[in-house]
Amino acid sequence: MAGRMGGAPVMVMNQKVQRETGRKAQLSNIQAGKAVSEIIRTTLGPRSMLKMLLDPMGGIVMTNDGNSILREVDVSHPAAKSMIELSRAQDEEVGDGTTSVIILSGEILCLAEPFLMRNIHPTVIVSGYNKALQEALVVCKQMAVPVDLDDTKQMTDIVRSTIGTKFSSRFGDQMVNLALTAVRKVVKEGADGKKEVDIKRYVKTEKIPGGELSDCCVLNGVMFNKDVTHAKMRRRIENPRVLLLDCPLEYKKGESQTNVEITKEEDWDTLLRMEEEYIENMCAQIVAVKPDIVITEKGVSDLAQHYLLDRKSVV
Repeated sequence: MAGRMGGAPVMVMNQKVQRETGRKAQLSNIQAGKAVSEIIRTTLGPRSMLKMLLDPMGGIVMTNDGNSILREVDVSHPAAKSMIELSRAQDEEVGDGTTSVIILSGEILCLAEPFLMRNIHPTVIVSGYNKALQEALVVCKQMAVPVDLDDTKQMTDIVRSTIGTKFSSRFGDQMVNLALTAVRKVVKEGADGKKEVDIKRYVKTEKIPGGELSDCCVLNGVMFNKDVTHAKMRRRIENPRVLLLDCPLEYKKGESQTNVEITKEEDWDTLLRMEEEYIENMCAQIVAVKPDIVITEKGVSDLAQHYLLDRKSVV
């Protein structure tokens, strides 16, 4: 960007930035869009190939999901960034078709190149694309099929078309059933009759090492991937009384560094006894509620485990 002060041009743009104008900029944008499209072209279709990516943390990711691949790609060209944003928007709004939308965009950009070479103005080309869009919307309405959310077979066919490319045929049907069951468990109907599905808050995939993919299942409840704190605590409780805590079950440490000077040996025993009494008093208050399971996100001391084990509570 340049301005004039007192007749002399003033540059307010970084001098190192490469600036392109006219035909060169248009062709550069088309080339950038085609380059992004070429990256994920081979990940589409039933014979799609996986891409092996190295993430910033040094881990290896293998995926054929367009959005996942483009998320890891670092680009500096503005047109290429727009293509990646397009894939991200598709994923957030629709949840499927992230690869297709990039490949279609790349092809549409390619088809615009001959028109530009024949000196047709870009606004004329865009108006042609707008007319094609209106025609495509009409065709889409003609092809659309009403969906019955209670029809399991129809819903299964729809979901299979979206995740069928992500899994082998061996586990495809199982994944479709898992997805459908999980969504149906968390669907809520609002006051206006609209259905709301919040899978980010109410559905979580917990990864457990070992076992087969066929062992996956949807739990009708909450899962904590933690073991009990004491080996002798019960492993199976039906209809439990649960207590949720956000405080530690151990002696409260001072916020700042604390020094204690002891003159007699008995004073040390008194200090330890005070800590034990504090924990015992805390456990007594918990036991008074008669919980079967105690869940805390903070630390649990060995003494608290002992007291709660005596009262048949599981931490």
